Amino acid sequence: MVVFVDGQPNKNLYRKYKLKTVDHADEAASTREVIRRRYSRVLKEHTELPDLILMDGGDIQLDAARDVLENELGLNVPVAAMVKNDKHKTADLLSEVNDTPMHLDPKSQGFYLLQRIQDEVHRFAITFHRQVHTKHSLSSRLDDIPGVGPKTRTKLLRKFGSLKKIADADTEELTKLGISHTVVDTIKLTLANETPQKVEKS
Repeated sequence: MVVFVDGQPNKNLYRKYKLKTVDHADEAASTREVIRRRYSRVLKEHTELPDLILMDGGDIQLDAARDVLENELGLNVPVAAMVKNDKHKTADLLSEVNDTPMHLDPKSQGFYLLQRIQDEVHRFAITFHRQVHTKHSLSSRLDDIPGVGPKTRTKLLRKFGSLKKIADADTEELTKLGISHTVVDTIKLTLANETPQKVEKS
């Protein structure tokens, strides 16, 4: 979620959401969960509601967001979906499911603002997905090492952040984390075989 105030991004208000109740590809259910979590919290903390909620999607996202806001939370906040053209850029706004989209003048300030919002939400989402993917791939590789459980894996990732840094770490650095010498030896041996070695060329 990105937030724009007076036409400018306010990064202090950005939020990342990891789905808790949806474990498969379901756009409507995913949208409902995030909207429910976001605006239940807004109501609980009595924070200011937005003037407009923009959904990066079409009918499915718009309908799901409205359903939660109006029917579950009793909120009346304007919601619109950003409809893309064949170049995958926002060209229209959809305010009612199955309604005729509102065409935007491509030379207007409103159009430029929507494009900036869409570009920003895509940038933010891609960065988040890359971080999650990197973390998962590191976790899965550490989980394959005998003796490394969830607690040890978490300690290693927090301290070093990458397999290369773990492989390059001194044995003493690893044992200071409360990892036994036997497991440290196994980690070092496994990662030494996985990590590409630098080759000097003469």
